[in-house]
Amino acid sequence: MKILVTGGAGFIGSTIVDRLLARGDEVWVVDDLTGGKLDNLAEARRDGNVHFDRFDIRLGGFREILRKAGPEAVCHLAAQQAVPASVKDPIHDAQVNVVGLLNVLEGCVEVGVGKFVFASSGGTIYGDQTKLPVKETAHGRPISPYGITKLSAEHYLRFYRDEHGLDFMSLALANVYGPRQDPHGEAGVVAIFTSKLLGGEVPTIHGDGEQTRDFVFVDDVAHAFVLATSKGSAETVNIGTGVQTTINELYRAMADAAGFDGDAVHGPPRPGDVRFSALDPSKAEKVLGWQAWTTVAEGAKATIEHFRARAT
Repeated sequence: MKILVTGGAGFIGSTIVDRLLARGDEVWVVDDLTGGKLDNLAEARRDGNVHFDRFDIRLGGFREILRKAGPEAVCHLAAQQAVPASVKDPIHDAQVNVVGLLNVLEGCVEVGVGKFVFASSGGTIYGDQTKLPVKETAHGRPISPYGITKLSAEHYLRFYRDEHGLDFMSLALANVYGPRQDPHGEAGVVAIFTSKLLGGEVPTIHGDGEQTRDFVFVDDVAHAFVLATSKGSAETVNIGTGVQTTINELYRAMADAAGFDGDAVHGPPRPGDVRFSALDPSKAEKVLGWQAWTTVAEGAKATIEHFRARAT
């Protein structure tokens, strides 16, 4: 297949690119490199089946890239993806995550793309829920602008399906972590912990550390995107493990993997963060034939080893 991946130089996007190439697909990557890195595509670009365009998805010229690429499916990961940043600047968040999405969708309709695979956010579109793990039928209660834009996107996807016949799959991702995740700026907690631990610094846990997340390894997630390019239709499915892990438990697993004996320090909680989160992945198994296979301990070890090898 010919697949275009927006945000394909990011740590999730580039892992998807690797898996698409392994399947034998021709891949076109679009990324403005705000969060992504060309280094993430270094190995993939040695393959003649990868093309790269540095481009902002909000700009009109995106349609020319689509015409040039002629993809059968689009995996859309380009986004403003930091919850705190969305709280500070909800207008910019909406410009990228709503206006940018609409620009991509309009282009897909214009050039006749058959399938649109969207990276949603299961940790934020559902918000705080009393019953965990959360099923896709849960009423969305986003508490951050980022979550609001991701939930809005799902309504737009259904509109484009009904109005224009653009089929889609929306993957509501749990907390994705793993190799290539940037530990600088607004990064995931695993990448931040990794950077601190390998640098001999003591990590900071926001709040009491008893908040929970559903941590899912990036390669498991990439496999779900590859499956969704050819399976499922007009569905939202959770991509997670169904297991709640506290930040304190995560820290201990990562400290053990890094050979660090000390305790973390605790700081104030972050605005816009949900307290408890875990996603029920049973629908993804039915629709895509997907399930996560990497444990937090295994993923923590793989992440530590990746960044340790890069530092040598």
